[in-house]
Amino acid sequence: MRKGELTRQAILDQATEVASRVGLGGLTIGQLAAHTEMSKSGLFAHFQSKESLQLQVLEWAHDRYVDLVVRPALSTPRGERRLRVLFDRWLVWATEILPGGCIFTSASFELDDQPGPVRDALVRYERDLLELIATVAGTAVGEGEYRADVDTEQFAYEMHGIVLAYHHASRLLADPAAAERARRAFESLVAAARAGD
Repeated sequence: MRKGELTRQAILDQATEVASRVGLGGLTIGQLAAHTEMSKSGLFAHFQSKESLQLQVLEWAHDRYVDLVVRPALSTPRGERRLRVLFDRWLVWATEILPGGCIFTSASFELDDQPGPVRDALVRYERDLLELIATVAGTAVGEGEYRADVDTEQFAYEMHGIVLAYHHASRLLADPAAAERARRAFESLVAAARAGD
C-alpha cells in the first residue's frame, strides 16, 4: 500500500472518531487539521470539500462496520446463530468502537431533513442493513428455526429498533441496564419468531 493511501486511512480514522463525537456537520477540514496535526491545505488535497470529507467518512465507517459486524456474522452458520452474532457485534459497534457511539445513528438524526449526497449515502447504508437483517432472518425461516409466516422485514425493523433504543439508553441516559434490556428485547423477538412457539 502506498504512503499516500496509508496517510488517507489514518486521516479517515481520526475523522470518523471526531465525527462520532461532534457529528458530520461539526466535522470540518480545519478541525480535522488540528486533530491530525496536518495543514489545512494538505487535508484539502485529500478531500477537496467538506461534503467530500463527510462522504468519505461515512464510507470509511461503513467499511469498518462491515469488517467488525457483518463479516463475522456471515461467517457463522445460517439461521438464528447468524442473527445472534449480528446482534451481539452490532451492540458492541453501537457503543464501544467509536468514542461518540454509532456514527450512523447520530448521523441519522442529524441528516434526516437535509437532502443531498451525504444523506443519500446514509440512507443507502441503512437500507442495506435492514435488507441484510431481513435476509438473515429469512435464512432462519429457511432452516425451519422460525415460522414460515415470519415477516422478515418487520423482524428487521424491530431488531433495528432494539439497537437504536440500546444506543439511546446507554449513551444518552447512561442506563447501566441498557445491554440487559436490549438482550431481553432481542430474546422476545426471537421467541416470537420461532417455529412451534
